[in-house]
Amino acid sequence: MPDHATSTDPAVQAQLDRLSLLSPGADILGLDRITRLLARLGDPHHAMPPVFHVAGTNGKGSTCAFLRAAIEATGHEVHVFSSPHLVRFNERIRVAGRLIDDGALAALLAEVLDHADGIAPSFFEVTTAAAFLAFARSPAAAAIVEVGLGGRLDATNVIARPAVTGIAALGLDHQAFLGSRLVDIAGEKAGIAKRDVPLITMNYPRPARERVAALAEAAGAPVFARNRDWWSESGRTTMRYRDAGFALSAPRPRLIGPHQSRNLALAIAMLRHQAAVNVPEAALRAASQWAQWPARMQRLAAGPLRDRLTGASDLWLDGAHNPSAALPVARALRGIAKGRPVVMVIGMLANKDAPGVLRLLAPGLSRVIAIPVEGHECHPPAHLAACAQQLGISATTEPNLAAALDRIDGDCVVLIAGSLYLAGEALRLNGEAPD
Repeated sequence: MPDHATSTDPAVQAQLDRLSLLSPGADILGLDRITRLLARLGDPHHAMPPVFHVAGTNGKGSTCAFLRAAIEATGHEVHVFSSPHLVRFNERIRVAGRLIDDGALAALLAEVLDHADGIAPSFFEVTTAAAFLAFARSPAAAAIVEVGLGGRLDATNVIARPAVTGIAALGLDHQAFLGSRLVDIAGEKAGIAKRDVPLITMNYPRPARERVAALAEAAGAPVFARNRDWWSESGRTTMRYRDAGFALSAPRPRLIGPHQSRNLALAIAMLRHQAAVNVPEAALRAASQWAQWPARMQRLAAGPLRDRLTGASDLWLDGAHNPSAALPVARALRGIAKGRPVVMVIGMLANKDAPGVLRLLAPGLSRVIAIPVEGHECHPPAHLAACAQQLGISATTEPNLAAALDRIDGDCVVLIAGSLYLAGEALRLNGEAPD
């Protein structure tokens, strides 16, 4: 799908321009194009370090961040492939712990595109191939690979023998591609299961759990499920994890929200059920404080955007764009607000469930300001405002983020939410691009 990626580096931008012309007009999932493209490039995915492959509707990015933090806490270097980016395209490809630099990125994209004649790969497929080339050519202890969309037909699913696979929280999103029922979405995510490779899962509603188990059995993958093979619970200040013959207590994650303790536990379970990388208990514990994952209940620092607010107001950011992502944000807001009014600035893509997101967040909100997501097909701000008003919330519209913040005064909590593209714009305007 179009990604509207741009770069301030002319060489990278030249390749992104080529990519925008090459990508197919329709979004068609499947492994044929990526397989042919990688074959022309020498099958770099077969030469990568041990792969930790993570799927899920929500939480997969945070799980990857915890995996990276734990492995790096041992002193190892780690590659990471994630999506989407927030500010810079380079955020998608982290080579041996560092974001790929513009020179290397431009060269890799050019190499992939030079081999793409007659294949018409998608934007994501080209990006995946470029990442796999980078990972195959640079030493590291592991490569953490986040699924882009679904799992079964996602371009990353060409990895035949990962060290371990994991599925984070499930929810309804991308229904046009994955199905409108949770059980169908669970089946698509479970498509990453591989013979004799441990598949680590959260606890899901029974139909989804049974679908995952059936597909894993058909693939020959052993399943290790939360609340059956491993357990976790979150206290006020600690997260406790245990599995057969092992128990660990760690500080609650620095990442905000009770759901992050579950994501940390999933990462620990994945590390505990693989044999490719030795990660000691101290490193597992350190991951709770080392992990960083921008735009997930992130408090913005002083900067050009934050400083538009008056008084002692706090500015928070989350990319929540579906109901299952909005629920933990609503819970986190209760702990953050402490009785102060909460104003939400919201912008959402047109294919997202705006009423569902607003319905979950509404009980904690005192006011909504709706804005467009610039450069993307999005819900009209007037429609978002009307949805909020139907829920009994005062709502207005503004043309952009800066104008919205200029309309807020007093001591309150301000949350920017509804789209990762909007979150990226907020980080850019505040000078907090991920590094």
